[in-house]
Amino acid sequence: MSTLALTLVLVAALCHAVWNLAAKRVTVGGFAFVWCYDVGSVVLWAPLALVTLARADVGFSPAVVLAPLVSGLIHVAYQLTLQTGYARADLGVVYPVARGVGPVLSMAIAILVLDERPGWVAAVGALVVIGGIVVVATGRSVAGRHGIRAGVVWGTATGIAIAAYTLWDSYSVTTLGLPPVGYFVTTCLWQVLLMTPTLLRRHREDVVPVVRSHGREVLLVAALSPLAYVLVLEAMRTAPVSLVAPVRESSIVVGSLLAWWLFMEPDPLRRMLGAAIVLAGIVLIAV
Repeated sequence: MSTLALTLVLVAALCHAVWNLAAKRVTVGGFAFVWCYDVGSVVLWAPLALVTLARADVGFSPAVVLAPLVSGLIHVAYQLTLQTGYARADLGVVYPVARGVGPVLSMAIAILVLDERPGWVAAVGALVVIGGIVVVATGRSVAGRHGIRAGVVWGTATGIAIAAYTLWDSYSVTTLGLPPVGYFVTTCLWQVLLMTPTLLRRHREDVVPVVRSHGREVLLVAALSPLAYVLVLEAMRTAPVSLVAPVRESSIVVGSLLAWWLFMEPDPLRRMLGAAIVLAGIVLIAV
């Protein structure tokens, strides 16, 4: 993996950890919160998306519309599953499990289906990263054993969605050649359109309270979630998805330690050990 690709993914990991901490602060009105930050993402990023689409000169084709639609469906499932997990369990459990399951599946499918062949040192590094995530994820929970079980279940479900959108979006920006910013914003637009009917039927009364109580969190997620993922998509244009997927999980280091600091979640020493293991894996991947 090149230095540029590694830098892009590490910056993305930091952004990802911060927006997940913001999302954790929202414990009610989760559907409306997700819808609000998706709308915010479209508004904030649409101008840049239009510029990149115009410069890319991709022209109109079914892929321009359908590829983001598929991604939008997967991302809606991912966002709602993640938000539900944060409402029912510790971030320090849900986040590591989700970010651990995702790269395991992504790397396995990329090797078995996409015929990618990372070097053995990089492969060992990916396994070390995942091992560090396991160390962080298997500590104590604020909610006790039930909280750990709920965190593992929702984290695993989220991780499956992560693997699905990682592989699909990699295919969209590499094989189909869709520009990352335009592609992601179009995906966000599809997410808004897909969620709006349900919002109007069941959750419209939650929108105003969510904006009033968590407007800062809405803006943080709206800005940082697309930035984090666009940086990853850019990295995927020059680096194999089987390497990008594990490195992006370095966000678990920042996320877990900040979860302990901000939310007083337990086992800080265990999480620091896990962080050190993750960083060692990243060094191996970058060799």
